[in-house]
Amino acid sequence: MLFAGGFSFANFTADIFAVFMFVVWFWLLITVAGDLFRRSDMSGLAKIVWVILLIVLPYLGIFAYLLTQGRGMAERNEQRTRQAREELRQAVGYSIADEIEKLERLKKAGTISEQEYARLRARVLQ
Repeated sequence: MLFAGGFSFANFTADIFAVFMFVVWFWLLITVAGDLFRRSDMSGLAKIVWVILLIVLPYLGIFAYLLTQGRGMAERNEQRTRQAREELRQAVGYSIADEIEKLERLKKAGTISEQEYARLRARVLQ
């Protein structure tokens, strides 16, 4: 328990909050470390400096990485998602043209509306 005084609702709530904050911190640490080690645009020395900062000052290191590299993390994540989607399309054997053709058939059959067609077509083309 965080506080002395036995089991009370305040102690229980504080313990739950502490566990929640630890889980959030650990999740951020894994996310930052994963992004850091996947990067190919950063030198090994820079990665070592970030890892040392994450070990010595874990909270400050995570927040510093998120502040300085957050936009790049999002862009790299989006690029990996796009690449995985394209690899899945190739493995399954469907191309973007096949998916658009299916959407056309659904629209002509009246299964989807014009707005749904436009939204799904834009998502396929991403």
